[in-house]
Amino acid sequence: MSPNDALTMSRMPDLLGDYEPGTFFFSSPTRTLLARGVDREVPASGTTSLRGRVASALRDARDSGHPNPVVVGAIPFRDDRPARLLVPAAVCWTSPPAGLSAAPERIAGTFTGFGPISDPGDYVRGVEKALAKLTTGELQKIVLARTLDITMGAPVDVGRVLRNLVRRDPQAYGYAVDLPSGDGTARTLLGASPELLVSRSGRRITTNPLAGSAPRHPDPVVDRERARALLASDKDLREHALVIESIVEALRPYCSRLSVPAGPSPLSTASMWHLSTRITGVLDDPAVTSLELATVLHPTPAVCGTPAGAARRAIEEIESFDRGLYAGLVGWGDATGDGEWVVTIRCAEIADQTLRLFAGAGIVAGSVPETELAETTAKFQTMLRAVGLDQVR
Repeated sequence: MSPNDALTMSRMPDLLGDYEPGTFFFSSPTRTLLARGVDREVPASGTTSLRGRVASALRDARDSGHPNPVVVGAIPFRDDRPARLLVPAAVCWTSPPAGLSAAPERIAGTFTGFGPISDPGDYVRGVEKALAKLTTGELQKIVLARTLDITMGAPVDVGRVLRNLVRRDPQAYGYAVDLPSGDGTARTLLGASPELLVSRSGRRITTNPLAGSAPRHPDPVVDRERARALLASDKDLREHALVIESIVEALRPYCSRLSVPAGPSPLSTASMWHLSTRITGVLDDPAVTSLELATVLHPTPAVCGTPAGAARRAIEEIESFDRGLYAGLVGWGDATGDGEWVVTIRCAEIADQTLRLFAGAGIVAGSVPETELAETTAKFQTMLRAVGLDQVR
């Protein structure tokens, strides 16, 4: 079912320009969503599953007179952490945002420093620990992330950062999610993810996993060579294959037809090249929702590793921070089951004058710690450029 059938479409000229803190924003290459107000929140915990709580909230909203309820928000990396999901009071849709047509908006305030937990040496040592686990056969792949805390000299203008993100990468999935705060400080999760976990339109589904990355280069000749080298990289192809095998195995029981390309293609963002495989399918049971598929797939080896249980335990052991919503899911789903859910990467949490950036890299046999560190540094560039910073250690 198309958004025109499932939701009331409001052809506003620029929903990106209408964004303000406290609203939910989500853009894809085909459409833009802006949600305002709260009809009801999905309980963060309960005796039923998350899917059940979402279905109940949508049903209650429709029974109370909401004509086309949708759920929007974010789901964390770990299933024992609270999700941030709600049924908004109003939803507006329009066409996708336009690309970069002007200079990036200047972000008020000057950069004043990095936070204390951004030591690159800690990440290198973590990768070395992961490689040791790979040699024992405990793991085939693990994704290790690091954070970078940045302090600005004035409160960060979230709307300007979001506009810079989306206009620089219009083919990515832009998002901004209002987060609860215990101390009254406004907090926002925002980013521009290149990775579609799953979308559903009627019985048709699409997933576009990414695994295997290389930084872009400003010289077009060097940039094209990096893309070719990525496609020929044994290490990156093995990493990518692990992700595809896991996703196909998870989706086959749900699909009467599943189309899987023979190999990956290069996909580019403003900062990175990725190995990409776009998988499409047809659901056997039309009652299966986009959220159900998303929670079945999450977390994929692209953000966790394989085997998943061992990778999760190793991540908790090695990483020195709680991922929270990073490497989780963000998106929307409607009462018919349609929706779009993307992997929460290329993102930051913003609170007043501070930003916490997240970036990760997939570790497999043959990974080089310093190379994986460089990959995370390159991935930080998406957010750094959006706030007007061009360098990071």
